[in-house]
Amino acid sequence: MATVLERNGSYRIKVSCGYDIHGKQVTQYKTWRPPENMTERQIKKELDRQIVLFEEECKKGQVTASIKFEALAEEWFENYAKLNLKNSSYTRQRTLTIRVYPAIGHLKLDKITSRDIQKFINDLAVNGRNLQNGKPISHKTVVHHLSFISSVFNYAIKMDMIKDNPCTRVTVPRGEKKEKDIYTKEEVKKLFELLKTAPFKYRMFFTLAVYSGFRRGELCGLEWKDIDWEHSVVNVRRTSNYTKLHGLYTDTTKTKRSVRSSKLPPIIMNMLKEYKEQQDREREQTGDKWVDTDRLFVQWNGQPMYANTPYNWYRRFCKKHNMRFCDVHSLRHFHASLLIFAGVDPVSVSADLGHTAVSTTTSLYCHMFREAQARNCDVIAKALNFDDDSPEDAASDMKLSEKSQERPAV
Repeated sequence: MATVLERNGSYRIKVSCGYDIHGKQVTQYKTWRPPENMTERQIKKELDRQIVLFEEECKKGQVTASIKFEALAEEWFENYAKLNLKNSSYTRQRTLTIRVYPAIGHLKLDKITSRDIQKFINDLAVNGRNLQNGKPISHKTVVHHLSFISSVFNYAIKMDMIKDNPCTRVTVPRGEKKEKDIYTKEEVKKLFELLKTAPFKYRMFFTLAVYSGFRRGELCGLEWKDIDWEHSVVNVRRTSNYTKLHGLYTDTTKTKRSVRSSKLPPIIMNMLKEYKEQQDREREQTGDKWVDTDRLFVQWNGQPMYANTPYNWYRRFCKKHNMRFCDVHSLRHFHASLLIFAGVDPVSVSADLGHTAVSTTTSLYCHMFREAQARNCDVIAKALNFDDDSPEDAASDMKLSEKSQERPAV
């Protein structure tokens, strides 16, 4: 039931909206000032209409005025994120609260404006630092923070708590686009040479990473039943991940299109067979302590290998051999670059990498595709023997050749 208080020519409408999640009574207010030249009858009629409209708005968003962003975000985690996000995504969203809650967590939801969020995002882009190494955070990390805030507001809209998402008017400052750190062909050849002295498990892991382009979690999730020995095909069907909350666990692939198959050359299939034989011998030596998980990459007792294990090993390996260290994921980029510069079309590259859409591939590797397209003119020139002569001279030669082939008029 609404109550109205007239004050200095305006009307303050007060509506009681029940109680919030903490048991406190929720009250919302709206001030309405009638336009000039309205009669008393018109004012009364319009005031009654304003009361009804405001009461309807309050019914749709009865906790909006009292609930703070942090409280609603926790509700979102419990009622949406836990049920719909992958464990890795849920964990990543949780880490974002470290910066978001101190900035806007204490503000009431209906009081947060686009300017508040824009200020936070701008400060994050300029002054944000990695909590572990102190380096400036990436543009992608800033985008993740805005996306998290927006998800909470979208949840509030679905719950009829608010009608607008202020994040839609926020812009993430353009950051410096860093070139992907990718090995050259010479460096990969050197890597393969150095891996000959490495434990077979890591030699197999990094060789397969280059030839397949699989993600680290996909490689760790491979099982022996995923290998089609007859057709030399390896199938990606799952990932192996780790979070502090869930420990080591098996999950579905990143996207539906990440479930895919990759045909490998005989040299890699022979390596896999040799690696399988070595693992079988290790199983026999370990005896009852061996846990049969069917995984390709395992710990000493057959348990799945942690996804960070190859990363940490490889970092030490590069330091020991005085080799430039690139993230394990860079081998996936190297794989993609070989396909692109070999003239493989974007659709096929996207399918090989397991991207959700071709646009993801062209966006990630746009500069590579541009470089590959720039070489097309060289290919045409070589095909038409323009290497030694200028295009003008070659065109002139072609015209002379055509004239020499013309039949004399009868």
